[in-house]
Amino acid sequence: MKIEGNAKLLRIFLGETDKIGAVTVHERIVIEARKLELAGATVYKGIMGYGGSSRIHTSKILRLSVDLPIVIEIVDEYEKIESFIPIVENIFEEADCGGLITLEKAEIIKYTSNKKSK
Repeated sequence: MKIEGNAKLLRIFLGETDKIGAVTVHERIVIEARKLELAGATVYKGIMGYGGSSRIHTSKILRLSVDLPIVIEIVDEYEKIESFIPIVENIFEEADCGGLITLEKAEIIKYTSNKKSK
């Protein structure tokens, strides 16, 4: 796959303990993105943050949090990202969790798949 030029960056913020059954929400989102053949997804685990509840979550030893922030970033063509947003919204509904979804312009300079992994 080769993608260049204008694209969109989908950024999804949620908590690491958000689940649907035994599966974490961030894992479910990445699996669904892969099914739709989006260019790629990366999950980041934060060391500190807060959301709608204004409760601070931190990885400090003295105040160990079990719900650290998670950010998922997905970049692809505008149309593919736009069609994926309702899927993410449905996952949030199914998990009954809070979160934030943002969309930004992105310019892909170079994206090629690793030929060795095929």
